[in-house]
Parts: sequence; structure tokens; C-alpha cells
Amino acid sequence: MNQDKLYLRSNVVMEPLVSQWYAWLYLIAPSTAPFYVANQHLKIMQSFVERPMFHVAALKNPQLIGGPFLNHGVDKVPEIKRLLEVTAHEQAALVELAAALKALDGLLSEHDKGMSLEELYPRVPEPLRGYVELCYDLRNQPSARLIEAMLYRSPYYREASQSLLLWRMDRDERSFIFSTPRLEDEASLLLRRPFRAPAVRELCELRARPAPFDHYKELLDAPAGKEDLVRSFLTDEPPPPPPRYEGRGVRVRYFGHACVLIESRGVSILTDPSVSYRYPTDLPRYTLDDLPARIDYALITHAHADHLMLETLLAIRPRLGTVVVPRSNGSLQDPSLRLALRQIGFNNVVELDELEEIEVEGGAIVGIPFFGEHGDLNIRAKLAFLVRLQEKTIVAAADSNALEPMLYRRIRDVFGAVDTLFLGMECEGAPMSWAYGPLMMAPLARKMDQSRRLCGSDARRAGEIVDLLGPRQVFVYAMGQEPWLGHVMGLRYTETSPQIVQSNALVARCQASGVCAERPYCSREIEFLP
Repeated sequence: MNQDKLYLRSNVVMEPLVSQWYAWLYLIAPSTAPFYVANQHLKIMQSFVERPMFHVAALKNPQLIGGPFLNHGVDKVPEIKRLLEVTAHEQAALVELAAALKALDGLLSEHDKGMSLEELYPRVPEPLRGYVELCYDLRNQPSARLIEAMLYRSPYYREASQSLLLWRMDRDERSFIFSTPRLEDEASLLLRRPFRAPAVRELCELRARPAPFDHYKELLDAPAGKEDLVRSFLTDEPPPPPPRYEGRGVRVRYFGHACVLIESRGVSILTDPSVSYRYPTDLPRYTLDDLPARIDYALITHAHADHLMLETLLAIRPRLGTVVVPRSNGSLQDPSLRLALRQIGFNNVVELDELEEIEVEGGAIVGIPFFGEHGDLNIRAKLAFLVRLQEKTIVAAADSNALEPMLYRRIRDVFGAVDTLFLGMECEGAPMSWAYGPLMMAPLARKMDQSRRLCGSDARRAGEIVDLLGPRQVFVYAMGQEPWLGHVMGLRYTETSPQIVQSNALVARCQASGVCAERPYCSREIEFLP
């Protein structure tokens, strides 16, 4: 091996962590992180330390993969206990902030409705003083607006809690991210650096340009006992040259789940980046090596971890131009995607609102409304995208649910019929509390929680969207089927799963009416010629 020309291997994973839990937006934002630490992480670890066999037994049932059961063996109890103690100490301020936000909610609920809120400011819990504005809606319901930008400059945002776990992937299976902290072992290396650190960006660049071994040791701050592990991360074999579309039309490549690459000669656009690594497998797939050298735009539909996947975004950051995100409303449950991404080192982040557009060579990127998938919570930061290139119109609708079919008639009135529709049909999503439970100020009755599920369209509602938008071809995507996404989705489908049954029904309905339709799996390429 040439020690002066070493590349980071294509299958080296860099898992972003916060307090050693897999990072997603709600662990980055200092407004929401306190609730997930206090109401989820500490509780799961405490339960595992006290009853490890209960967790081990629970995870033998495939139906419980997405539950609050920590996926480590009994032998890891001492390490989890240490992590529990360290987290309780280092994140004490966050736990205090969560308690203060709950106390403020109680203060507002007890206030004489409609009377001035001015007298409440001195009674705001001390950790929140100067970080909130009190206000009413037009029905005299009081609430608190968090000044997120200030919180990012407060002690409640701790970059020191951020790290990355590096290891070589040669399989698709990983433990579920919401229930299990990551532990360093003999096959992994924990890099204690914030996500915006130059070293993190450079490591991603070293997949494409070589550096000597000593430089890697310095970047990774590798202890002597880990030198052989670092060597195993490296190769003197250069990666394949990045592909570039040179056709005359528009090429669309499905990378799995909600990740679609849309290219012309003049522009490359990637939706909801979640990309596999390259390693031996029987399943055909596109990987990081199949992305172009320059990705002009990454479009993020919403903040859920399978759509805003920080692991992939960090991996492609050196080649990424602009990240386009929906605008939030500033509430606790709707933190700003723009602020979070800028804070962790993405310098060019643009917010797009409904029906706003960005001009690109040969067309435009347009934000369109996105209903559903968020349990009826007041969350504005969700946006589907209409991409218009060379007279072709492609809609990436993510997990849109036709709660109000008339919306799609209005969209067609504005934009006309579309050529291609990508639509998610995870139609039996988890109860609302599965993702947002730690943020709730009061327990939600079970029947209410089950009623407000995080779901996309079933066959009937998806059919309404198809009828109203009039696409020539339909692709059911964002289903979480690809095996390399199990750690995020926690799903295992069978032929009788409602998601499969319903999406099969939509495909058959479309085909019967002359509309091309399919549910792609792992990879798919479509080319539109002029």
C-alpha cells in the first residue's frame, strides 16, 4: 500500500452523534434537544441498566424493533451506566431547560385568558429569561415563541456533545437509532469533533483525494491502539470517477427511499439525500460513488430523520452547493432547519415557502404544499417540490396525504399536469407520540395518539392525487423498504403489510387507466429525451 496516496474507503461510515445518540434535527436544535435527553435518552438508558434482560427479550420480537428497547447485550450494562452518568452530568442544563419550558407552559395555561401577558415576564423560569416572547393567537390562546438564534448562542447549545463514530460497513443491518446509543468498540473509532469542524469536512473530501497515513492519524486523533483500525479505513485504490450526465434531456435516478437525483447537462438536484455505501451485496444500488462531483441543490422536504439524514448530508457536504429547506413557524415542535444546518457547517442554506421558486438552468425548483405525516401538529417546515427542467415536470411529494384533495386541483390549476409523480405511501405510520412524544407537555390519550398517526396516503387518497395532478407516470417511493435504511425506519414489510397492499392497489389502478406506475426498489433510472 502506497502510504502517501491513501483514500478513505467508500464504505467507511461516519455516524453523526449527539451524546452518542444518532443525530437528527431534534437533537441539534437547542429548543427540542432537552426534551429528548430528559424524556427519552435518560429514561431508556436507566431502564436498560435496571432491567437489561427485558430489553434483550423484547428485541427478539420483530414487531418491537421500533420500540424504546436498547439494542445492546447484557455485557454492555457497565458502559451504558457510565454513559447514563456522563449524560446526566454534562446535559444537566438541558434537563433544567426542559423542566423550565414545561413550567412556562403551566404558567401560561393558568393565566387569565385574554389579559395582558406583560406581568408574566418576571415569572418566566430563569433558564428561559431573555429567550422567549409571550404572545396570543387570535382566539386568546397564549403561547411562547422561542428565539432560536439566541439559544444557539447560549450554554444550551453544546457542540462538545457532538461526535462521529467511524466504522467499515459490510452489511445493511444497524441497530435502531431512536432507542440505542452508539458505543465505541474494537471495530470503531469515536471522533470527538463538532460537525462543523474542518477535520470532518476534510475526511469526507479524502474519499476522492489521497493523503498520507500520518495525516489521517492527525485528523482522527487516533490513539496508538487504534492505528491498525485507521489503516483498515484506508486504501490506495482511487475511487471511480464521479459520473456526469451528458445526455440531451433529463435523467432521474432513484437512490432508495425518498432520495432521487434529477440531472440535466446544466444542473443536478438531489431530493432528501439518503445514500447507501459501496460494499459487496446482491442488491443493485446506487452509492456515494454514483453521485456527481457537484450537486447543485439538495432539497429537504421535512425534518424527519429519514428525509433530513445528517449522515448523508455530512458525507456529501464538500460537493454540495445549496441546501433548500422549508420555512418553520418558530414553535417548539417546529425548529428551524436553516438555523440548525448553518450551525453545523452548511453555509449555503435557503428557505423556500409555498409557491416560491428558485430559477435553475433550464427551469425552476418550486415549493408546493405538503399536508399530512405530522400528526396534525402545527408544523410549517414541510414542503413538497416541483422540479421543472427542459419542459418536463417532476414532483417529489414525500409523504403527502390527500387530506384535502382540492389542494391538488388548485396546484394543477397553477402548474398544469405534471409528467412524473414520486409519492410516499407509508399509510400506516406510527402514532404521533412515536416521534413527538418527548415534546408533549401532557400525556395524550391512547385513542387520540392512535388517531393522529404519522402516515402518508393510502390507495384511495393517492389515487385522488394522481387523478388531480394528471401525471403520465407514478413512482411509489419513501417506503423505507431498502435494507440499508432499517436503522432509521424500524420497518419490516411482508406481502400482507398495509403499505404493500395499498401501494400495489395504486399501481394496479394506475396501470388500468393507462398511467405507467411502479414501486421502485433499491435503484431505478428514467431518462426524458427532448
